[in-house]
Amino acid sequence: MLEQTIEKGFEQVWQMFKETDKKLERLFAKTSRQQEETAQQLRETDKKVEGYFAETSRQQEETAHQLRETDKKLEKYFGKVRELDKNWGKLVETLVKPSVAQEFQKRGIAIVGSGQRVERHRNGETIEIDILLTNTDVMIVVEVKTTLSVDDVNEHIDKHLKPFKRFFTEYQSKKIYGAVAYIHVEEKADRYAYKKELFVLGFTANNLVTIKNDSKFIPKIWE
Repeated sequence: MLEQTIEKGFEQVWQMFKETDKKLERLFAKTSRQQEETAQQLRETDKKVEGYFAETSRQQEETAHQLRETDKKLEKYFGKVRELDKNWGKLVETLVKPSVAQEFQKRGIAIVGSGQRVERHRNGETIEIDILLTNTDVMIVVEVKTTLSVDDVNEHIDKHLKPFKRFFTEYQSKKIYGAVAYIHVEEKADRYAYKKELFVLGFTANNLVTIKNDSKFIPKIWE
């Protein structure tokens, strides 16, 4: 009787082990399947991420190419603008030169000579004067602008008038006057130039130059 009871107990325990094995097998099978699904999802995600970055890289390259092309077009455009501005400046200088001597003659300054685009080099530096008018004892340094601004006036003073005698040493004994000539003006730069004691030259309706300074004006002598 005892042997039957023990045998039955072993049978029950063995049955429990077999059931547990089946459950564990099903559990591992399910876990393996889920792992495979997860791995597949990760592979799909990797492909999507890789595709995204590839597309982003392509778009960036296209954008960079477009920017390079735009830079080339802008450089070409601004090159033409600079060339046009340079040529236009020369045209304005050509318009100024013929009648400016007559205007200074009216102010008691007899112009005996003139030069256009006068350059000098000294110690690696360069100065360029748009129009240089000469008299027996006076030099008039003229800056010509299509549109005159306050910055143009300041630049003329700092880059041309103040260092003039350092570059043109042969004119040490002469009086140096400054002048600005323009077609258009902004920021009341003409009044500013007047206050800086420069001659102010503008155009009349007949495209002739006129000195706009009144009779009370006394020009500054630049040393």
